[in-house]
Amino acid sequence: MVKVTFTVDERTVDRLKQTAARLGKPQSEVVREAIADYADRAGRLSEQERLRLLRVFDEVVPAIPRRPARDTEAEIADVRAARRRGGRRRTQPR
Repeated sequence: MVKVTFTVDERTVDRLKQTAARLGKPQSEVVREAIADYADRAGRLSEQERLRLLRVFDEVVPAIPRRPARDTEAEIADVRAARRRGGRRRTQPR
């Protein structure tokens, strides 16, 4: 094992000591387990974030137009062709 030094506030030290005493484990083991648990959860969505994204998904999906894929592909091809020509041509004068 490697010995390291961290600076933490008094409240954190108190919580560490209380947790170690309650679990009957050394403080270093409590820290190792806490870091392992935090690392497992890091990058994952919280329950609140997950529910928010599901609500957004439920709002967005019904707004997707229901039309044949060939119509969508034709529209995309038209846009790409217009971009290659330098943009859409104006139908009305400015």
